[in-house]
Amino acid sequence: MDATAQQHSEFDKLFDGTLYSLLSWKQLTAFWERLDPSAGWFLYAVGEERPEIQADSEHVATFMREIDVLLRREHHEDYCGIVYADNLDTPGFVKIFDPNNLGVSCGFSDNPPLPGWVLCRVPPEDLKPSAPLPEGRKRWWRTLFD
Repeated sequence: MDATAQQHSEFDKLFDGTLYSLLSWKQLTAFWERLDPSAGWFLYAVGEERPEIQADSEHVATFMREIDVLLRREHHEDYCGIVYADNLDTPGFVKIFDPNNLGVSCGFSDNPPLPGWVLCRVPPEDLKPSAPLPEGRKRWWRTLFD
């Protein structure tokens, strides 16, 4: 198996592996403070083109700030519960579910929704959503780093 295939299987392992939820908004705030923007992150908006290179720390910091604003504005709950990480103290893989496309994001489902965004330190595999992204999400992602 070549290095690329090994990395992709590492992505699958992380994607399908055990992840821990950030249940409260306070936990999410503390989590963002622990996430090192310069740790070599791939920023992936599922349904958009899969990133081939890691984002620089400025883009990661911008994403963290803006996704936090989006989640708090659009997830109309007094808890978070839609951000999951492989390790809450030193994350290497993060799934963020879109508050407008939750389906069954926790628990069991034969067809769970894909996350809206993935932050990972291994190259991501191409995830294909079952429906096209809403134009508003595409616009948000494409103008995020302008």
